[in-house]
Amino acid sequence: MSLNQRYNWFKIDSYGVHICMNNEILPVGTATLLRQACDKYVATFGREPVAAASAPGRVNLIGEHIDYCEGYVLPAALPFETIIVGGYNNTDSCNVLSVMGNKDSQISFPSTEVAELKPGLPSWSNYVKGTIANFPDPVKGFDAVIVSDVPVGAGLSSSAALEVAVFTFLEALTGYKIDPIQKAKLCQKAEHEFPGVPCGIMDQYIVAMGKKNHALLIDCQSLQATQIPLDLGDHVILVTNSNVKHELTGSEYPQRRAQCQEAADKLGLPSLRGAKIEDLEELKRLNCNKLVIMRAQHVIEEIYRTSEVAESLRRNDLDRVGKLFFQSHYSLSKLMEVSCPELDELVEIMKDVPGVLGARMTGGGFGGCVVTLVKKDQVDNLKRAVVENYKGNPTFLICQPNDGARTHKL
Repeated sequence: MSLNQRYNWFKIDSYGVHICMNNEILPVGTATLLRQACDKYVATFGREPVAAASAPGRVNLIGEHIDYCEGYVLPAALPFETIIVGGYNNTDSCNVLSVMGNKDSQISFPSTEVAELKPGLPSWSNYVKGTIANFPDPVKGFDAVIVSDVPVGAGLSSSAALEVAVFTFLEALTGYKIDPIQKAKLCQKAEHEFPGVPCGIMDQYIVAMGKKNHALLIDCQSLQATQIPLDLGDHVILVTNSNVKHELTGSEYPQRRAQCQEAADKLGLPSLRGAKIEDLEELKRLNCNKLVIMRAQHVIEEIYRTSEVAESLRRNDLDRVGKLFFQSHYSLSKLMEVSCPELDELVEIMKDVPGVLGARMTGGGFGGCVVTLVKKDQVDNLKRAVVENYKGNPTFLICQPNDGARTHKL
């Protein structure tokens, strides 16, 4: 199939995502999303909103399945955002309307002033209710509208964007401010308790703390972080969405977390952060399950790779970064076993394209995206190679690191 046959012309969903002729996804933009949210709020609730907040999606450059092992991760916030606007309604009920594409979904539930919130359907509501339940101050009844252009199911953390946007909105609405790290921890707790996903701290942390033109090296043990300038010169990070969707509330993600903790327990460690490559022999001596040893090997080596990528970016050694990307993908595919045929296929296609220094899957796995370090003048050739050879329907975005969660004046 030719490139022109596979590429789409310009499309835009109402309250959705821009897709250009070269399958590139473009952010709708803060001003447009904010206007759409406010217009929908007025049309639905008959008055102007008084508070607004946003939070971005994120891409993890390296450090996968490491945050729950207290290792290092290196994510960057993206210019794709979830925005929420609203105001008090002088009742004991909260009414939240979510606008995704051309579909509206509205939920109503008691305020935390009068009732304890519980998980339930629809599934997206649990991210909202969980965040409200974990907000440190009781919340009165309010009405709100949520719009977003963060791709869902792509491993770009649309869930954390929703949680942190809701939390930041509640700060704007109530006047109750909280430290950003504590905000991230409370949003993580919300995801554990309501959707039931035992995620690490990375997603909520970068969504709350992102900085324009920087990646964030997060120490998931101490929760200290270092901003790493992302000055790639004549290279860019291309994010390719496989458009294979995954569901992290299945058994795969919790199973791998449990296997990593089993390895740490066998070694007498609180987590695998303190483990060394030599400890793999000790796990073998203890007759540990083969899969547990494989997961431990990935974690130990991925923690090292993440630190090396951060240092290599500081030295502008992009060749080293690329090699570490490829190593990371192999480990995620063969040791952690969280890749899938589509992601493996994309990386295989990309590794032979001129100008590509490295590629790896990103996100929780079982679908989602690949990040590629590639020369700017080879991006179109790379897209062409993917479109012509990948069996799926890929879309692309350029990683342009953005600021984290913030409030907006109305």
